[in-house]
Amino acid sequence: MKNVFGYPAFDESGEKILTTYSNEYQDMMMDIRVYRMKAGEKRVFEKTGEETAVLLLSGKVELSAERETAERCFARVGRRDVFTDGPYCIHACGGSRIEVMALTEAEILVQSTKNDRVFEPKIYEPKDVSLVRSGEGKFGDTAKRWVSTIFDAETAPYSNMVLGEILGDRGNWSSYLPHSHPQPEVYYFLFDRPEGFGASFVGNQVFRSVDGSFSAIPGGLTHPQATAPGFVMYTCWMIRHLEGKRWLQTDRNEDERYLWMHEAKF
Repeated sequence: MKNVFGYPAFDESGEKILTTYSNEYQDMMMDIRVYRMKAGEKRVFEKTGEETAVLLLSGKVELSAERETAERCFARVGRRDVFTDGPYCIHACGGSRIEVMALTEAEILVQSTKNDRVFEPKIYEPKDVSLVRSGEGKFGDTAKRWVSTIFDAETAPYSNMVLGEILGDRGNWSSYLPHSHPQPEVYYFLFDRPEGFGASFVGNQVFRSVDGSFSAIPGGLTHPQATAPGFVMYTCWMIRHLEGKRWLQTDRNEDERYLWMHEAKF
């Protein structure tokens, strides 16, 4: 049985590896890593044939991207943490040089995938992000969450990825009803307290989600999540489009056994 959950740690250089094209999570078809940066430290990401998105999780940084044939894209941004402030992200095509300069201690998530398309680099700010409150009054009012979509097939049709964030209410469910889609998806979890925890379901398996853990969800498996009472759970959700089958916001194959809940009165 393939491994679908991980508890990675940061190495001495401040890198935490989630998925790569060759590790046990290669079916995700994405290279995803998290970096802790010291003030004054610079990270450079320059990949051929791969698009890359760098998401700020915390701290103050300078983000820049440039290509030989495009103007330099630059912004100085800050985020106290994922529970307080909205996202900042820089997204660029293969052949671009992305630089992240930490002005304070900072943490970033870097998502890449194969893509030969050429597009202009873009910096996303909270005002550019779709933010939706979902689950109010549903399923006994136990599935409330905030869902942010940074970019997807509609807003970035040139991309092979989707990137977003979720804040799950304390003691609530997320990604409910149980649903699936053919595209692989990765969830990266953070909690507002270090002892926070939840439950992550992948098909018929269940795992204890903790701060810094992740779920690597193969296409076709249901993947609801639950947050323990007392804690807010942050989820960075990352989807890889498939050739000829791009993920759309309307794609939600809910498990037929639970459809009755949409009309139920709790």
